[in-house]
Amino acid sequence: MKPIQVGLLGIGTVGSGTFKVLSRNQQEIRRRAGRGIEISMVADLDVDRARKAVNDMGGTGVQVVADARAVIANPEIDIVIELIGGYGIARTLVMEAIAAGKHVVTANKALLAVHGTEIFAAARAKGVMVAFEAAVAGGIPIIKALREGLTANRIEWIAGIINGTTNFILSEMRDKGLDFGVVLKEAQRLGYAEADPTFDIEGVDAGHKVTIMSAIAFGIPVQFDKAHVEGITKLQAADIRYAEQLGYRIKLLGITKRRHDVDGIELRVHPTLVPAKRLIANVEGAMNAVVVQGDAVGTTLYYGKGAGAEPTASAVVADLVDITRLHTADPDHRVPHLAFQPDALHDTPILPIEQVITSFYLRLQVADQTGVLSKITTILAEHDISIDAVLQRESAEGEKQTDLIILTHDTVEGRMRQALAKMQALPTVLAPIVNIRKEELN
Repeated sequence: MKPIQVGLLGIGTVGSGTFKVLSRNQQEIRRRAGRGIEISMVADLDVDRARKAVNDMGGTGVQVVADARAVIANPEIDIVIELIGGYGIARTLVMEAIAAGKHVVTANKALLAVHGTEIFAAARAKGVMVAFEAAVAGGIPIIKALREGLTANRIEWIAGIINGTTNFILSEMRDKGLDFGVVLKEAQRLGYAEADPTFDIEGVDAGHKVTIMSAIAFGIPVQFDKAHVEGITKLQAADIRYAEQLGYRIKLLGITKRRHDVDGIELRVHPTLVPAKRLIANVEGAMNAVVVQGDAVGTTLYYGKGAGAEPTASAVVADLVDITRLHTADPDHRVPHLAFQPDALHDTPILPIEQVITSFYLRLQVADQTGVLSKITTILAEHDISIDAVLQRESAEGEKQTDLIILTHDTVEGRMRQALAKMQALPTVLAPIVNIRKEELN
């Protein structure tokens, strides 16, 4: 049988990795897919660089062009791989590829988190597939696990370390006791962080990824605009140290939960205290990990490299194999893009952050005098917030202030915000109160 023909849009890091993996494992891939898979056309604005890259990887006979639309217009191309990234031209090209009857493979989490509903509807109308395993957690097959492996389960919650840059920074802050700014510069020097790391350190990248996982887990439309997103830029070494003393580690988590007490879904990204005994708390460096809680299977953990040329290419090529296997299948018998049948998606509301239920770590810089703790615990009690643990740093001789650390039990976020405002107004609270959410992940 003639190999399926693939057009590649963008031959940067992941594109080159895809080319290499596909070439190196061609025999294994053919045995699994039932036919060969060939990249026969590459589009890149830098044609000379792209041609050199293709030739260096043994891609003789591959057509290299500057215009991505030439790939889409080629009737021989069956699958288009979009590795351009971003919301702009990538969206236009993906929609044009679908309109031309091409299947699409993409690693573009930003595109799907914002425009996924529109893209999946267009693909369904045209009878083509959009595969996106590489869009979340790189080489970890978490999309396939959620869409297929766990399909018997009612998913209760997902919590993931899904951005390697921020996890590397937090690991270095913990290991070396350094503040955020110092470690960010080191991460940039080592290539773990981009020159402009905003999407990573402000939590946007993780927000895109957890939005996609939430849609698949709960059968809701993708709606990144309703996610609550916080990054790690305000984290201080002192809080990482105190968390450690209390048996916790701080990780940037993407969290989505089904709430049974109200008809709603929590969708949030923020720094989170996690018990040090949890496996996910021990994921270090640039690695990724996702914990999924299902009603039948219980807790499952998916761990691996969340970025890089070949780990991400592993997911891209797996999508190519899936599409090749199902290329001639009845579109109605393929796995739905978001796991649930399109007419069975629910518009379950995403809860505002004020309605989220979680516990908290609080650090208050207070005057070292009698009665301070009593006033603070009274305010918490007035707002029906119970205390789990208290750590008070002994002040050095001559110091007139001290750090007071409080861990709370679960409470409604809005209630905690009211309590924080009252505590901040106390004359004995000498600096802005640090508050970080805490999840036990039982």
